[in-house]
Amino acid sequence: MRRRNRNAFWAKAVLLAVLGGCAENNTRECNVGVDCASGVCLSDGTCAELDVGVDMETVDLAMLDTAQLDGDASDSMANLPDAGPEMGAEGGLCSPNRDGRIERSEVTLASGLRANFASATDVTFDTRGEMVDGTRTWDLARAFAGEEIIAVDTRSIADEWFASDFVGATYAAELSVDSDLIGIFESTDNALLLRGVVSPDDGFTRTNLENDPPATVLAFPLELDYTWSTEVSVSGVALGVFSIYSESYTSRVDQRGTVLTPFGRFDDVFRVRTELVRTVGIVRTTIVSFAFVSECFGTIATLTGRDNDDGAELDELAELRRLAP
Repeated sequence: MRRRNRNAFWAKAVLLAVLGGCAENNTRECNVGVDCASGVCLSDGTCAELDVGVDMETVDLAMLDTAQLDGDASDSMANLPDAGPEMGAEGGLCSPNRDGRIERSEVTLASGLRANFASATDVTFDTRGEMVDGTRTWDLARAFAGEEIIAVDTRSIADEWFASDFVGATYAAELSVDSDLIGIFESTDNALLLRGVVSPDDGFTRTNLENDPPATVLAFPLELDYTWSTEVSVSGVALGVFSIYSESYTSRVDQRGTVLTPFGRFDDVFRVRTELVRTVGIVRTTIVSFAFVSECFGTIATLTGRDNDDGAELDELAELRRLAP
């Protein structure tokens, strides 16, 4: 069986929340943010007031009729609503300014967030996307065989058995749909870092691996052609056995375009291609992953390749996940 315990960590690195529900309404006041003085078009088709704020505790995920998701990319673009108001990093209502870069302040990275993602494994998908009306577009709104909806949480590590080993971490989140391992993340002023990986429970067969230095998952500000890399020494215990090996992460913001998800349509999204090279003794494994990052929402979709498929673009994926209602 293919192991993806640490290969798809960015799939849950950023958790998102949005207001309200997508109601069917033939008398919409607005369709996109530019229709409103505030720059924010709410999911029910009304404009947000200029001084509207958001209480994190009242935020819920919007609903979307999955019957709208049939058809090709052009059909999906016609049927899917623009994603509604988003939570900004400071907890207030955020409206994307689409200025060609994503600042750290435009993405929420915190504990206590939850979002649903539709996840499918071992799927065929062309990561190149397609050109639609002159814009690079990835249609991830359609259904994929065997997919399931998973709730992704970012939770505090304060009361966890591994808390003392990761002092200062921002949150913990499960890493993959086929593994119960947990990633430990830290949010800084200019990056999201993966500090290590642990098992849910302590004990003889526990896993507690630390990255030195932490791997940079996202580096801000994101803009086209921005690159970063991290050389990591991984050490600790894996299933109770002492382990030490190395990992090399190389990331580049290589594309910009539109992404269609079951949740809605996201314009002006940046694609981050990450190549992870893991070396254990003389065994070398390469994993390529693509993260799609949007202003305010953060990571809305991830595509993870199969082991040692290191092409610039991929056709076969180990896992595909995207934001869902």
